Amino acid sequence: MTADSPTPAPPPPTPLRALLPDLSPWHASADFRRLWLAGLVSNFGSFLTFVAVPVQIKELTGSAAAVGAVGAVELVPLIVFGLYGGALADAWDKRKLIVWTEVGLGVLCGALLFNSLLPHPAVWPLYVIAALTSVLGAVQRPALDSLWPRIVAHEHMTAASALNSLRWTVGGVTGPAVAGVVVAYAGLPYAFAADTVTYVISVVLIVRIAASPGAHEAQKPSLRSIAEGARYAWSRRELLGTYAIDLAAMFFAMPLAVLPFLADDLHAPWALGLMYSTIPAGALVVSVTSGWTSRIHRHGRMVVLAAALWGAAIACAGAVGNVWLVLLFLTVAGGCDMVSGIFRGVMWNQTIPDELRGRLAGIELLSYSVGPQLGQVRSGGMAALSGVRTSVWAGGLMCVGAVGLLAAGLPKLMSYDARTDEHALRLKAQRTARTETAETTPTTRTPPATPAAPADA
Repeated sequence: MTADSPTPAPPPPTPLRALLPDLSPWHASADFRRLWLAGLVSNFGSFLTFVAVPVQIKELTGSAAAVGAVGAVELVPLIVFGLYGGALADAWDKRKLIVWTEVGLGVLCGALLFNSLLPHPAVWPLYVIAALTSVLGAVQRPALDSLWPRIVAHEHMTAASALNSLRWTVGGVTGPAVAGVVVAYAGLPYAFAADTVTYVISVVLIVRIAASPGAHEAQKPSLRSIAEGARYAWSRRELLGTYAIDLAAMFFAMPLAVLPFLADDLHAPWALGLMYSTIPAGALVVSVTSGWTSRIHRHGRMVVLAAALWGAAIACAGAVGNVWLVLLFLTVAGGCDMVSGIFRGVMWNQTIPDELRGRLAGIELLSYSVGPQLGQVRSGGMAALSGVRTSVWAGGLMCVGAVGLLAAGLPKLMSYDARTDEHALRLKAQRTARTETAETTPTTRTPPATPAAPADA
């Protein structure tokens, strides 16, 4: 081959390789690797506590209402501090905010461990700790979500979103399974102790991430700055559409509250554990075969399509009378929900300005956290009025209808294209300019101690 010969194009990926997750962010950014691993470890531990706390309340009170009250004490702090946490994330150093909230969460988990070791564990600390955990989690999540765009290249956002989804689904599948075994055979203190250790590991990883100070343009945390973020979200109808689509999908078609009753209705109480694991299992399947997502650019359409298919799958799960088909449709629903989540995350991370990213992440937190909480109320109340299976299939159909109406009323969401969207292009150009400036700026201004020797003749 001569010097002037063109470089041959790389061979196209095999079908299997094209499905595997795109690891570009993992290879390109050490901070991404550290934050991803910290999240994996911490998420796994959090699922241990997620299972252990309701079990302990059940053992101490014997009341289903007492167990359900945990969600009530978590909801208000989530709403209030999620929005304020977004303002903090824009104004403060994101890494420090994440580290200190992670330390606080670890201390709270240690308090759960201490309470569980008492001769007579008290109930009230469980509610106090649940509320404080919700506060710290709501403050941390916007900082965490707004940090990803700073440590991941613009063109790697889709792959990073898929890898983050994989991290969550691995914890969602393995955490509850391991928690069930630990609680049943070792005891509650071991679950709380293991979660406390995961927070220590997470903090050790996160402190090694580069500092991420607040944007120069960001305002100090205040109601005014929160309102500014809300106004920006309202002005971006494609972003507004992603929030509304997710809220509708979770409100109308989140069936977790009625799964115990659905298992009884199908005369298959043995399948309850499988029902709870199917949605994260479907999400996991999508995550490990997410290579194709990096080649999609019409993200808004994918959000709408995936949310509609989620509702359709839930409707089918409620309509069929065979437990194995129910498990199949719940698995499909979990996969569709993950597709929607991946592309919502890409749209947010590729188009929201850095100085507003934290406040918008606070709004995102509400869209994907409050919806499931309200959905539990909807599904349980409707089941009491019209029956369990009706609650499930009717909720799924209402989800499909709501998604269709939102898509029709928000044409900017349907027409969004990452290759041509003005916000995505502007943010990409800004990040490219910052990268080029950083590469050309000397890291030190100290002159050499002695002049360089002249070159030999």
